[in-house]
Amino acid sequence: MHRRAMHSEERAAFGGWGPGFGPGFGTRGRGGRGGRRTKRGNVRAAILALLNERPMHGYEMIQELESRTGGLWRPSPGSVYPTLQLLEDEGLISGEQSSGKRLFKLAAAGRTETESQTTPPWAEITEDAGEAATHFQTAMGQLMMALRQVMQAGSEEQRERALEVINDTRRRLYGILADDES
Repeated sequence: MHRRAMHSEERAAFGGWGPGFGPGFGTRGRGGRGGRRTKRGNVRAAILALLNERPMHGYEMIQELESRTGGLWRPSPGSVYPTLQLLEDEGLISGEQSSGKRLFKLAAAGRTETESQTTPPWAEITEDAGEAATHFQTAMGQLMMALRQVMQAGSEEQRERALEVINDTRRRLYGILADDES
């Protein structure tokens, strides 16, 4: 099956490649140029806090952090796996092969370090973002799924109506900014 390359304009329309895959939500923030930068979490503290609850695989930690922040923070494998190696080198965690994956557990020294944490490291991200932003990622995913279904299974008339809804929604969103007095 041949997949055509996504051009830069198309990537930009969807926020880039996405978390962990380059320019998507990186230094320019979730909103693209000039957008508000999403606060990065403390990967080290987050890993220790998760492992304080139960043993996990690296990818499982990434998914768990994304879930706990409502999609606002999904640390990249390029930040998680080196941190896991560093924590293991420091004797704070241990890892062992299990079902073809590496399962990490908190060591006694790691447990001592997590005792100083009063709030989970991911809580700061969700608190700073606010209630609406926490649910935004889920709503956008559901919207994209509905749009994909209309485009794949809908008639030409249904697709045209969907396009009208999208254009109306875009205008209404800009209207929210125009009405804002801040």
